[in-house]
Amino acid sequence: MPSLIDKVVSRVFLEKSLNEFYCRHESCDAWEKNVVQQPGAVRAIVDSGADRVAAGPGVGEELTDERLARMIDHTLLKPEATPEEIVRLCEEAARYRFASVCVNPCHARLCADKLEGTGVAVCVVVGFPLGANCADVKRVEAERALRDGATEIDMVINVGRLKSDDYEYVFDEIRAVATECKRAEAILKVIIETSLLSDEEKVKACVVAKEAGAHFVKTSTGFAKGGATAADVALMKYVVGSTVGVKASGGVKTRADAEKMIASGAERIGASAGVRILLDERDIR
Repeated sequence: MPSLIDKVVSRVFLEKSLNEFYCRHESCDAWEKNVVQQPGAVRAIVDSGADRVAAGPGVGEELTDERLARMIDHTLLKPEATPEEIVRLCEEAARYRFASVCVNPCHARLCADKLEGTGVAVCVVVGFPLGANCADVKRVEAERALRDGATEIDMVINVGRLKSDDYEYVFDEIRAVATECKRAEAILKVIIETSLLSDEEKVKACVVAKEAGAHFVKTSTGFAKGGATAADVALMKYVVGSTVGVKASGGVKTRADAEKMIASGAERIGASAGVRILLDERDIR
C-alpha cells in the first residue's frame, strides 16, 4: 500500500508543471473556469503524465434543473434536527427529485419509510463528524444503517491516522465499510476532510479510498474549518480518475457554487441548501 501511494504522490507532486494546474490562490478567477476553457492547465496535466483528463458532467452540455437535482444530496446533519424537520427534508427531496437525503443514522428508518417508491436514496453518515470511531464501530454503524434502509453510506476516515502515514489502518477501515456496502449493493462515499490535509495528504487519501473500494471520495463533513473548493475537487478527480466519483460538500450554498464544483469534476453535491441551489434563489427570496 505505501509504495503505491508514494508512486502516485511522486507522479503528481514532483512534476513542476502541475503547479499551473493547481491554482495557488483561491481567488484566482481562471481556476474557476471549466477545464475546457483552460488549455494551458490541460497541457500541464498531460505533461505530468496523465493519459486522460477528466471533466465535470456539465462539460459540453446544458446543466438542466433536472440533471442538477439528480446530483444533489439534500442534507440535514445538525444535531438538533427534529423528526419533523427530517420529514420535511424528505418531502422536499421527493418533490424536487434530488439524488438522496443525507442524514444521521438515527433517521435512516424514518427516511426509508418516507421515501419508499420515490426514487430518492437514503444516505447515512458513518463515523461522523470526526472520523475518530474505531474501525469496527464504523463497520457496525454502516451495517445497521443499511439494515434500516440506507442505500448510500458517507463515512469519515480517521484523519489522524492518515496524517501519521498509517495508510493500512485507513485502508482497512474503509475496506470494512466497503464490504458491508457491497453486501447490500449500496454506494460508499469516503469523506477525507480536505481542509485538514495537505495537498500530498489529499492525494494519499484519495488513493487509499479508491484502492479500498470507495465509489466516491468526498471533500468535507461541513463541520471542520473549511469546506469544498474547486481546486480540491479538481485535484481529487485527477487522482481518482473516471472510475470513482467526487462529491463536493461543505459551503456549497448557491447554484453558482454548485456549477463551479461540477465544472471542476464533482458528480455529487452535498448541501443543506439544496432547494435554494436548484431554484437559484428565484422563488424563495
